[in-house]
Amino acid sequence: MARPVKKSMRPCDDPRLDYKDLETLTKYLTPQGQIHARRRTGYCVKCQRELKQAIKRARHIGLLSFVG
Repeated sequence: MARPVKKSMRPCDDPRLDYKDLETLTKYLTPQGQIHARRRTGYCVKCQRELKQAIKRARHIGLLSFVG
């Protein structure tokens, strides 16, 4: 049986996610426009919520599309 690979978490002291930073936000979206899961992004719960909120704000304003 193979051992599970332990993933490193991203540090929470990184600069805050901003809804205007489209390059960073698009890294965490699939080609269909879905937000990647926490285990794929490597963020803690709090930072994943901030990421989700930033993506939703960018979509609401029209900076990001709802569908890929």
